[in-house]
Amino acid sequence: MKYLLFFALPFFFLAADPGYRLIRMTSPHNSFPDTARDNGHLDGDHIFQPKAGHYDDSSVILVVPKNFHPQKNIDLVFWYHGWHNNIDTALQFYGLARQFAASKVNAILVLPEAGKNVADSYGGKMNQKGMFRLLVQDVMDQLKKQHLATSNAEPGHITVGGHSGAFLVISNILDYGDQPVDEVFLFDALYSHVPSFMDWIGKDRAQHHFVHWFTNKGGGTDEVSDTMMLRLKEKGWPFRLVEENAVNPAILKNNNILFVHSPREHNVIINNPDDFQLLLENSMHLTR
Repeated sequence: MKYLLFFALPFFFLAADPGYRLIRMTSPHNSFPDTARDNGHLDGDHIFQPKAGHYDDSSVILVVPKNFHPQKNIDLVFWYHGWHNNIDTALQFYGLARQFAASKVNAILVLPEAGKNVADSYGGKMNQKGMFRLLVQDVMDQLKKQHLATSNAEPGHITVGGHSGAFLVISNILDYGDQPVDEVFLFDALYSHVPSFMDWIGKDRAQHHFVHWFTNKGGGTDEVSDTMMLRLKEKGWPFRLVEENAVNPAILKNNNILFVHSPREHNVIINNPDDFQLLLENSMHLTR
């Protein structure tokens, strides 16, 4: 698999954009620390990564766009980064906060830290039943503390997205999270766990929205996409495959299961053009 190496950026730099504000919190129900990485781990680059600095950060960043106005139910969009990343570098490199604010969806973007600056897809505590539900509740509690949600507010629609190695933590959330998820947006991230995504789709095919935006340069995401499309055909579940240059709002809104093939590189399919923003604007559940 191909991954781009990033370097940490100062947090204050991220807070300069006038279209949103950032809130940093921690959650004991985030992926790490987790006992399976207490003694470190030999990662996908065959480098031993100690727990300290890589598997001990429970940080979560909340992105609150200027247009956000609290409602009874608060819609949440979770984003998980892939290899060689952390929540700060992913936020900056892919312009996630900028794209989120520009989409004008009335929701909060949530970036929970995963394995930090390592070649490791392991989802930590997200493979424990109900852990994602507890993380969602921690986010809601923080929003109430910040007066961004009323005291009786509940989670609304939940979208979970991510890039590359994020496939594993997202599949864990679908399998064990004990929290309804309405949409899944994958960016060159379907490396395995097809049954997890299929099972989730099958629970409510009329409402669940699945998009995989993939390349032929992600180290196997194209092949696994073919496998999943074959499984969908066998079940008789409708889906659509389109080329990136053919994507339009109607295609995004009218296909519950969509595969988008991009000719671009693995690390440059999220922004420039801003495809994350495009998916948010044409969500089947988020409102503007």
